[in-house]
Amino acid sequence: MYKILTHNDLDGVGCGILAKLAFGKEVRVRYNSITGLNREVEWFLENENKDTTLFVTDLSVNEENEKKLEAFYQDGGKVQFLDHHKTALHYNEYEWGHVVVEDDEGKLTSATSLFYEYLLEHQKIDPTEAIEEFVELVRQYDTWEWEKNDNQKARQLNALFFLVSIEEFEEVMLERLQKNDPFQFDDFEKKILDMEDDKMERYIRRKRRQLVQTKIGDHYAGIVYAESYHSELGNELGKEYPHLDYIVILNIGGKRAGFRTIHDDVDVSDVAGRFSGGGHAKASGCSLTDEAYKLFVADTFHLDPLTEDAKRNRYNLKESSFGSMYKNRADKLFLLYPLNEDKDKWVIEQNGTKINQTFESFQEAEKFLKRNYEAWLVRDNIFVNYLMETLGSITEKGN
Repeated sequence: MYKILTHNDLDGVGCGILAKLAFGKEVRVRYNSITGLNREVEWFLENENKDTTLFVTDLSVNEENEKKLEAFYQDGGKVQFLDHHKTALHYNEYEWGHVVVEDDEGKLTSATSLFYEYLLEHQKIDPTEAIEEFVELVRQYDTWEWEKNDNQKARQLNALFFLVSIEEFEEVMLERLQKNDPFQFDDFEKKILDMEDDKMERYIRRKRRQLVQTKIGDHYAGIVYAESYHSELGNELGKEYPHLDYIVILNIGGKRAGFRTIHDDVDVSDVAGRFSGGGHAKASGCSLTDEAYKLFVADTFHLDPLTEDAKRNRYNLKESSFGSMYKNRADKLFLLYPLNEDKDKWVIEQNGTKINQTFESFQEAEKFLKRNYEAWLVRDNIFVNYLMETLGSITEKGN
């Protein structure tokens, strides 16, 4: 007999689906939250016999259960731990632990991809094109590689996962993968996914207007309250506000904080680790501990949301040779413009006075402006009025 304890997200459920494909009725699958895993492990160790092989995938146990699993293994028990999070690398010290964040080809792994490799290596599952595509879709979504590859099919697979119950998703995927047909969504799924995309776009558009900015340590973070579409929301907010190092998504009902970044030089698993959480370099999370609550909720609740850049301008455009105009809540105007035709030096004027700093690129200058002044690109009418007033002042001086 086999038992698998895994996460209740797409990657964790992917492991459960593979287990049922491989072991059929001989496996029992339990999908767990991060906090619920330890209770399940304790129950297994107290009630199961050593003839049952235990798989733990996509989640880590606490230190006490880690020691108990080692004792269980040393006493002849069968256990296999499979994970891909950096915070779990110390499990490789155990014979029963296998943690790989990045494979030999430099490709990020997922729990589903690692479990599939394990099943193939031990000849527990027959490879098919459909299964391999399913595993790859899960891997790309879980590692955020889908965004880089614009793999909308991976994103839609996760959307479908959240639109139905875990039991229904599992049943549909098992039936689909057992047929070995090309992995596709049926007409009904395509219809509800299109409807979900419209709903998600409206949700993200609303949340963009609620984002606040704060500095935490050496990083600038954007904070927003949301209970849905965390990955998509974090990704869109990160692209909309690239001057922010990472986005914090607060789920007050779930008492959790999620962290997302689009930057390669920022590791949000380190941020989550400060609050006993973990995850990937670009996507991680933690429970809202007292410290996390104070930092992300209590200390930022009074802040005003950021104002979005004007989007339909014809004249006040970013990186323009004529300059780009910004404004902040204190009604200060900033003009960001290049010093020469090569655009290798940029300066910022605040209400007509240059600040004592130059920048090597427009992006660097705008980042400074948005971090330090929370300024936004103004609409054309403000920019045009400014130019007319400036031109008028120059003409009067000439006369």
